[in-house]
Amino acid sequence: MSLTGLNTVAVAQSKKVQTNAQPIITLYSAGDIADCRKTPAEQTMAAQTAKLISTDLARNKNAYVITLGDNTYPIGKPEEFNNCYDKTWGKFKAITLPSPGNHDYGVPMANGYYNYFDDLAGPGRRGYYKKTLGNWLLLSLNSNIKGQAMQEQKRWLKGVLAQRQSTCVMAFWHHPVFSSGGHGNVQAMREVWEMLADARVDLVLSSHDHDYERFAPLDKHGRPDNNGIRSFVVGTGGANLTSMLFVKDGSEIRQNDSHGVLKLQLRSNSYSWEFLSVTKPNQQGFTDQGDSNCH
Repeated sequence: MSLTGLNTVAVAQSKKVQTNAQPIITLYSAGDIADCRKTPAEQTMAAQTAKLISTDLARNKNAYVITLGDNTYPIGKPEEFNNCYDKTWGKFKAITLPSPGNHDYGVPMANGYYNYFDDLAGPGRRGYYKKTLGNWLLLSLNSNIKGQAMQEQKRWLKGVLAQRQSTCVMAFWHHPVFSSGGHGNVQAMREVWEMLADARVDLVLSSHDHDYERFAPLDKHGRPDNNGIRSFVVGTGGANLTSMLFVKDGSEIRQNDSHGVLKLQLRSNSYSWEFLSVTKPNQQGFTDQGDSNCH
């Protein structure tokens, strides 16, 4: 075969590999988002974080937006979703994977949240669901429910984890199990964390505290462990930022000066993260980035 023929075969094989390769999936996530009590929607920090997503989304077509609860303030009324959230993060509604927060439950049965997101919020208005993206299993959970409803969620989760086929798994909900923010550690999802750790889940995202924090991988007891879960608190979606208190074990980086969103890029067996910060004129915003393999 001529050199030209060899080159043609090589190019064809290269194209075949590129065609069959799993595309990188981009996620933009934050919680504690839309608050229009004192400012028109277009002037809020939620509008600024939405602008961050819009700008970066132009370069990442295979993308989704994740909300980590407290989508609106103060109590999740329908008009808050329609007149505040929808005018900011609502532009991403079709590609949004939402989760509810305690402020979304400020009205009975979180009707504002469920009426707005409808089928995107999962079946039966229970507030939890799963989605498979490439080689990743994503679990949106509800940290606001109690009693029998929480037990049903745990049974559902146990079944999903037992049947999983994805190599990489990420879960997200509102109340952080570990946090150095003002609310601190929240016990509501501690048993869920232990289930996820036993299943060697890779990532957990939450918000509730209005700050950004990244933890080293932690085991089921909250102790640093390279085989544990890496977690992030991303309560920087637009609501006023709040104080951080006692630094918890395993906290690697934290800040409460910059609003922004966490950008995750999911590959077939690994992921990378980058905090995209809302910057002020002539100032360089906070950033945090890194990468890791799945378990």
